[in-house]
Amino acid sequence: MEAVLLCGGLGTRLRSVVSDRPKPLADIGGKAFMEYVTDQLVQQGIRDIVFAVGYKGQMVEDYFGDGSRFGFRASYSYEEEPLGTGGAIRHALPKLRGDRAYVLNADTYYKIDFTRLERCMDHAHASMALFTREVPDISRYGEVKSERQLLCSWNEKSDAARPGEINGGIYLIRRELLETMPEGKASLEHDWIPQWLSQGVRIATELSDAYFIDIGVPESYRRFREDVAAGRVGEDIS
Repeated sequence: MEAVLLCGGLGTRLRSVVSDRPKPLADIGGKAFMEYVTDQLVQQGIRDIVFAVGYKGQMVEDYFGDGSRFGFRASYSYEEEPLGTGGAIRHALPKLRGDRAYVLNADTYYKIDFTRLERCMDHAHASMALFTREVPDISRYGEVKSERQLLCSWNEKSDAARPGEINGGIYLIRRELLETMPEGKASLEHDWIPQWLSQGVRIATELSDAYFIDIGVPESYRRFREDVAAGRVGEDIS
């Protein structure tokens, strides 16, 4: 199985504490945040990783190289201009060989069993599957809703600080669906998933209550550093 790590964003919200490197390379306990993500992939047998890079992307390649030191095979898909998450995935497609691939936001750590997503996709006969997560406050995110483990509502915005279910930032997508995406700038979250949903594409969801964090803002970055130091990140997957 293969994975694409989306690490081409500008990371503007984290610039006040991480300004000299791409956000996924933020230092956490002496190693890059994204290394915690790749460690998790390797532990679950995902050994082919494509880094979709943009802003200061050479720093990502300088860090991981060919991946052998970290237990995987690395390749790199460089953006000449910002393509958004959807455009970055489509741009990386020639690097993929299998009939489906994981896609992950490289600034998110979700301690889950990836095979659950494969089983969810197959059971639902879906073209795409994604992990969701219940959080106490959805106002920073967009709420998602499912019926019988099929996505029915996506990224509904709310200013209310209330609990709800959000996108966990980990996807499994069939190649035949990826091939329908034209090249060019686009957002997976704001363009393609809503369009696929409106077209009746079956998108399966799998809810987990495992450890989850998005380091996109300074408070979350500091919390992840504290959690690593306290040993709370190395818990068993679920």
